[in-house]
Amino acid sequence: MPAKRRKVPASVKYANGTTYKDSQGRTHKRTSAKGTKRGDAYCARSSGQKQTAKVKVRRKAWGCRGKKSVRK
Repeated sequence: MPAKRRKVPASVKYANGTTYKDSQGRTHKRTSAKGTKRGDAYCARSSGQKQTAKVKVRRKAWGCRGKKSVRK
């Protein structure tokens, strides 16, 4: 019988600096840029998504307040 896997919280699994593989198998690093145009675009896009644990963690990392990204 395989060993039981411990559940990793979303705040650790999807934190800045963690890596993930895309559909082509390439590795990427998660980064966010609070208070930038890129941040505003992410916040606006993700505001309409279903609020899963992953989306909540990433929106917090991007500094989202509504559809805007704020530095602090």
